[in-house]
Amino acid sequence: MQIEWSSDWKEGFVERLENRKAWDNWTLYKMSYDVEKAKLITDFHGLQSPKYLPELKPFPHQLEAAQTVIERMNGKAILADEVGLGKTIQAGLILKEYLIRGLVKKALILVPASLMNQWIEELNLKFHIPVIQYKKAYDLNYCNIVIASIDMAKRSPHKENLYNHDFDLIIIDEAHKLKNPKTKNYEFVQNLKKKFCLLLTATPIQNDVFELFNLISLLKPGHLGNFETFQTVFSVSKHNVEEDEFLKELINQVMVRNSRHDTGIEWTNRRVQIIPLEFSEAEKEVYDMISELRHVSAVFSGAFSMITLQKEMCSSKEAAFFTLNEMRQKLTNPDEVAYADELLRKLAALETNTKAEKVYEIISEAKEDKVIIFTEYRASQAFLQNYLYGKGIISVPFNGKFSKNKREWMKYLFKEKAQVLIATESGSEGINLQFCHHVINYDLPWNPMKLEQRIGRVHRLGQEHDVNIYNLAIKHTIEDHILELLNVKIGVFEQVVGELDDILSAYKLSM
Repeated sequence: MQIEWSSDWKEGFVERLENRKAWDNWTLYKMSYDVEKAKLITDFHGLQSPKYLPELKPFPHQLEAAQTVIERMNGKAILADEVGLGKTIQAGLILKEYLIRGLVKKALILVPASLMNQWIEELNLKFHIPVIQYKKAYDLNYCNIVIASIDMAKRSPHKENLYNHDFDLIIIDEAHKLKNPKTKNYEFVQNLKKKFCLLLTATPIQNDVFELFNLISLLKPGHLGNFETFQTVFSVSKHNVEEDEFLKELINQVMVRNSRHDTGIEWTNRRVQIIPLEFSEAEKEVYDMISELRHVSAVFSGAFSMITLQKEMCSSKEAAFFTLNEMRQKLTNPDEVAYADELLRKLAALETNTKAEKVYEIISEAKEDKVIIFTEYRASQAFLQNYLYGKGIISVPFNGKFSKNKREWMKYLFKEKAQVLIATESGSEGINLQFCHHVINYDLPWNPMKLEQRIGRVHRLGQEHDVNIYNLAIKHTIEDHILELLNVKIGVFEQVVGELDDILSAYKLSM
């Protein structure tokens, strides 16, 4: 069959157009009718998007979450599945469904800068959604699906540009960063014009119940009343709720949360343990001297300064030394200066690090398995890298100061060359490391959800081995108190949101 180019249609088309003749060709009409009829969605129940995505094989819990958001929550929801269960897939399904139904034509996706490439790749390749990375020079009237870094989007002139547009759907990843209504991030999202909104976070409560109130108020203002009403009706304090069943019912109207046990997927085991350690005599002497600083000088009397120094000493002498030396510069009294100088001298003279020795022992027992170490301090990160190198162990660092490309390079080196990745807190979000199944929490955070984020880097879909979590803690130090508070906060989360997978064990350091 030969196909030839023809312009015979043009003469008849122009004549009908200019002379306003009837469009009376029954065959053309029937063809147009059939096309429009095929596009109709006669039943709003059920998802249309899967049949347009034959190569995508979502899990049942992901399909159910998307359907729940569309049919029961009217496109305003917190997607709060545990880390690693595919919240991005759920958001992609919802966006695709609304695009197919014609209910969304313009969408804005706000993510941390480090996750931009991951989102673009998933939407383009898995969902065939042509998403464009936001640029100042682009005319948003001609850009339907736009993705932007929230840190850039909230600044002028970008925020004014985005405020000028009506978005049918806004998707915000790592939405727990909107927990504080006094931040620019919160104010920016609040002022965006939006019909539907999805907030993605595995940790809708990180420290206290009011964070969840702020998220829901951003998503659906008034759903939990105003702040005073919320506080009164549910007898809420930071770490306690009395009317928890009523509150849970209201939360479930705007939040979808699946735990690993809800998915029907066969998961590898998660083995969590607290490893209690004791300072050497020399380390304990320095720690006690640090604790006495509050009685030596008013410069060290603030609780924050003291707690920071105590936590740093539990991490490494390097971390404590930098902070102490900086504070020592503020001293003028000769006796105070002498005390600080003696403390600095003893710090510098320390030859052991109890935690580092335990880290080496764990890595040695893991043989050639990959190991991730999480620390809260870059000084400790540098120390650990040097310490392990002296033991013949190759490691790579990972922290928030790295560019997007350097982060990818470190991830590659960890997978292909090095046995150990030493990460600060930035390493607990946005990277998937299923090829590793050992996590050492060298420093404990105040926030239990940070532990969940860290563990979720490895215990996620695609992990083929049991995951081993080692929480290191020094007995009879500030880390006793941190553990107690972590357990309190975990209790609040489970009371209001739902059960958490293990992130701590039941061991009490004081025992």
